[in-house]
Amino acid sequence: MRYALYFTPPKDDPLTSLAALWLGRDAFSDEIFSDKAIGPVPAGHAELTADPRRYGFHATLKAPFELAGSVTERDLLDVAAEFASQTKAFTIPELVLGQIGHFFALVPGSLHQPLQDFASRVVKTFEPFRAPLSDHDVARRQPEGLTEPQRANLLRWGYPYVNDEFRFHMTLTGRVPAERQAEMHDVLLERFADHTGKPLDVSGLAVFIEDERGAPFTVRSWLPLAGA
Repeated sequence: MRYALYFTPPKDDPLTSLAALWLGRDAFSDEIFSDKAIGPVPAGHAELTADPRRYGFHATLKAPFELAGSVTERDLLDVAAEFASQTKAFTIPELVLGQIGHFFALVPGSLHQPLQDFASRVVKTFEPFRAPLSDHDVARRQPEGLTEPQRANLLRWGYPYVNDEFRFHMTLTGRVPAERQAEMHDVLLERFADHTGKPLDVSGLAVFIEDERGAPFTVRSWLPLAGA
C-alpha cells in the first residue's frame, strides 16, 4: 500500500465534481463515469485521461510513498489531522489552464509564495513517514533526465519536484499528441471556464491511498485547514 499527501477541493465542491466527470472517476467515492456523463468529448478522451483518472483529481504535495517500518497508518492520519488543524487555509489568487510539456493542468496564474511554503512544509513534515525508495522507483523517475537539483530532491525527499522545484498543478490529461494540443486546449478552456481566471481556496489536506501498485488512488481522509 502507498500513501500520498495531496490537495484537492472538498468532495462537494463544484470543481471536484466537474473534474471527476472529466477524468471519469471520483477519488472520494471511487465512482466511475462514462463519457456520456459529460456530453461531447474529444476522440480518444478515455485514453487521454487514463493516467490522471487513476490518481484522481489532485495536486501533489507529498508524492506517493510506502510507510516506513516504524510507523502505522494511524500515526500518519493523526499527524495529518494535527498538521491541518495548525495550518491556516489560504487562497490562490487565480487559477488558469496551463500546459506542462505534453499534458494540461489547472495551475496558478503566477507564483504564489504561501502556496510554495505550504507545499514545502507538507514535504518536510511527513518525510519521517516515508520508506526509502527502491532502486526500481528511483530508476522509474529517469534521474538521468533530471536537473542536478531535481536529482538531489529525488534522493533526499523521494520526488524531484519539491521545494524550489515545486510547481502546483491539478492534472487534467495525460500526454496529448502535438497535433491535438490546440484542440484539447480549447475543449478544456470551455469545460473549465467557470473555474479559471478565479481564485482557488486551499482549504484542506487530503491523504490518498493506493491499495496496491497500479490500483486507483482514493481519498482516505480529507482534513480541513484552520479557518476553512
